This record gives sequence, C-alpha cells and structure tokens, in this order.
Amino acid sequence: MEGLVLELKSKQPGYNSKFMKGFIREFQEKGKTASNSLWFVFQGDNLLINSTQKETGLIPKRKRLSELNINSQIKQYIGRYNNITCYSVFVSDDTPAPENMNFCNLRRLFGILNPDMFYIAGYARQIIRWEETTQYCGKCGSVLQPLESERAKECMKCGLIIYPRISPAIIVSILKKEKILLARSSRFKGNIYSVLAGFVEPGESLEDCISREVKEEVNIEVENIRYFGSQPWPFPDSLMIAFIADYKDGEICLDNDEIIDASWYSRDDLPEIPKKASIAREMIDWFVETTGKR
Repeated sequence: MEGLVLELKSKQPGYNSKFMKGFIREFQEKGKTASNSLWFVFQGDNLLINSTQKETGLIPKRKRLSELNINSQIKQYIGRYNNITCYSVFVSDDTPAPENMNFCNLRRLFGILNPDMFYIAGYARQIIRWEETTQYCGKCGSVLQPLESERAKECMKCGLIIYPRISPAIIVSILKKEKILLARSSRFKGNIYSVLAGFVEPGESLEDCISREVKEEVNIEVENIRYFGSQPWPFPDSLMIAFIADYKDGEICLDNDEIIDASWYSRDDLPEIPKKASIAREMIDWFVETTGKR
C-alpha cells in the first residue's frame, strides 16, 4: 500500500497544496491591523459579495465591519490571508445588502470566486455555523464558553468540550482498464457526471466505506484502493478524502435513489464533468492525463 501511495503522489501532488497557501488559521487575533480586513459576511448560506468586482475583489474589504453599515449577530476572527486579517460574520435574514453588493449562495460562487477566496469562505462558513449551532451544551443544556487555548467551547457545568464539526466523506475514482466509472447523482444540477462519494459511518474505516458505498450505489466490487488527496468541502462541513480504486467484479446496477445513471467512460468520450478546482475534477483530469501511460 505504501509504495502505491507514494507512486500516485509523485504523479498527482496533494490537492490541498494548491490553495490557501497564504492563509494562516488563527482563533485569536494577535494585535490590531492598520490595513483593511476581509469580511466574509453570511446570511444563511449566502455570502456577501461586491457586485462590480472580480476574484479577490468580490469579498468586501474594509477596516471595520461598521463601514458596511450592517449589524452582526455573530462575528469571529478566523485568521490572516497574505497578512490581511479575515473575519466570518453572520447576519439576520432581513439584513439588506449594502449598496453595490448582494448576497449570493456560496455553492454558486464555486468557479467564480478565486480558489483561495472560495476555500477561505468555506472555512469561514463552517466556523460561523459552528458558532451559530453550539451556544448550549448538548449534554446538560448549560451555556458554552469559548476556550482561550484553542478553537473549542467548554461547558463550565459538566466539562464537555465541543470542537468544530468535521464530517469525513470518501470520494473514489474507479478504473476499469482504460475507462473510468462516472455517475449522475439525483442531487446534481444539469447533466453533470462525477465520481462516487459518500459519508463515512460510525465504526467504519475509509476502505470499508468505499466498498460499502460503491456496492450500494452501483453494485460492483473494487480492489487495490489507494490514496489520492483530500479537500475541505463546506456543504455542510465535509472533509472529502479521495481514493483511486480498480474494478474487481460485478455489473452496474443503480440504486435509483442517489444514483440515476452510471457508465464506464474512456478519456475521449467523457460526459459533462465537474468544474475546475474540485477534487472530483482533479481526479478525472488525472485519469485523462495518465490513461495510456500506465
């Protein structure tokens, strides 16, 4: 297994190395900055963006939140991007967008925001959602207090410590000779096809999860599972852990619940696939680049 992992990594660098290189996660602000800050302002899952600027300019940049003329329900410092302080903010549903700005669903900004800004925005949304949903202890109902040593909360009554939630999920590219298995999920918009994915269940290893999900969704068996990379995905709080696997046995039979179509595709007849910057697309691109070279 180790040799296979190293060989694969030499062909495909770790996914996370590409983005957020300039972002340092911090849970406490170390001194005030004299320059403008980046404000990731959320109204539900909608992110406040400038209407007339592109890429990093889409995220409002101000020295103080008050300059945006909005009142926050929750505000959290999340770190620095190229030494620019970054904040995550949550506002009420009836908060109007400032002039020349609007609230846009974060999913729709995938491929529009520059990749660094998208993944920082995803991190900001996860932190603010955690703040929003962990005001009280789930064990005894007491008010939680933030810890000073790390991003966590503690119940002063029963001692329960709560960390930001992360939900592990596998995503797997299955290869059969010179073809890749691509499927269309009932959740996909349009006619997008992608690799299979699913959440890890309690007491389940990543390898067991891959075998179960593939069997449940398309009724085939896989072997020779090896690691590809990982990607944080803030919908709602996933960590996508990607693998390559080889076909072993079985014929495609759809579950007709999550998967409504699936087939084997060669590099020259691919259907419509996910956008750039997603790890699913990265895996499909890797397949296209390496097919015929193995």
